[in-house]
Parts: sequence; C-alpha cells; structure tokens
Amino acid sequence: MKILKDKFDKSLIHDLPKVSFDGSIYVIISENEAERAVNYLLKQDILGFDTETRPSFQKGKGMNKVALLQVATDHECFLFRLNHIGLPDCVKRLLSDTQVTKIGLSWHDDLNQLRRRSDFSAGTFVELQTFVKEFGIEDMALQKLYANIFGQHISKSQRLTNWEADNLTEAQQRYAATDAWACVKMYIELMRLKCTGDYVIDRVDAEEE
Repeated sequence: MKILKDKFDKSLIHDLPKVSFDGSIYVIISENEAERAVNYLLKQDILGFDTETRPSFQKGKGMNKVALLQVATDHECFLFRLNHIGLPDCVKRLLSDTQVTKIGLSWHDDLNQLRRRSDFSAGTFVELQTFVKEFGIEDMALQKLYANIFGQHISKSQRLTNWEADNLTEAQQRYAATDAWACVKMYIELMRLKCTGDYVIDRVDAEEE
C-alpha cells in the first residue's frame, strides 16, 4: 500500500535520495534530425514533454522564447534545440498529434510559450497537475510530486542556466531529460495506482501544515 501526501513537505525533499535520467539523450540541432526523431517518437506509446527557456535577469526585459523542447520515453530523451531550428513543421506535427499518450506538467503555459515561435493546433495531452487531483494530491510542482510518488529528489540546480548556450553541458542535458522523463514515470505509476487502488492519502491538517 503506497502512502501519498495531499501536500508534500518541501523541507523533506533534500534529504531524499537523488534521482536523474540515466538513459540515452539525443540533441537535435537540424530539421533533418528533427524529422527523423519525430517519426520515431510518434511510434511510441507514451511520451513526456517539457521545455526550457533562457532566463532573463534584466529588469523590464520580456521573457525569452523557448530554447529547448524535451520529449522523453521511459528510456531515452530527445532535446530539440528550438533556438537553432525554430519550430519546424515536423515538430508541430508532434505537438498536434492526437494518437500518442503525451504527458506534461503545467503544459498549457508551455504551449502558449511555444506558440510564440510559430502557431500550431495543440493535440491531446494529459496534464499531470489535473490528473493528480483525482488522487487527492494538491501539489503542483514536479519536484514535490515526484518526491511524493517515489520518495526521491529531483535536483533543480540547472533551471536558471543558459539554455541558448552554443553547447549544452552534460548537467544541463541530464536535467532537461529528467524533467520530461519524470512525467512519464509519474503517469505510469499513477495509472497503476488508479487501476489497483493500492494507495491511501495522508492528509496534512491545518495545524500540522
């Protein structure tokens, strides 16, 4: 029986064992590579999605455009460097797909930011922030959700790095891949729990919170 918290205590996360994606990572920097990657991804059963944007630290300057689109299976991740290739038709085809189960977290915001590069019709996506509510979970952040479901710590140390750098570091690649892969892992586990009912919700009362 798995015990899930309705609200996970963020102060406990850093004491949990760290986890990161350890599968294969493919960095996509041309439209030809993107076309091949999309053709492969559309043959998969489940895909996790996320994006990264170079932070802006200058007061009054607007938000930068999405620099990276991460699409992961359970064992590999493709990093589409949109600051190099823009949003080509093949990537729009992936984003517009209605057949493959696609998972995102706060994905509505990501879609709006992706449309700043080029307009497209969004396909069907499972929004984890909505899905977890069916279990009585109130947390919305990926780090807290993953800690709640798996008892492991996903580091966010690379979040504010330069996602438009000429070359992404190994740490950046692993960070980006982990966020997309985590969406797949959480969805699979939540679907298992939904089918088996093998969980209970531990509710944090107001005084304890």
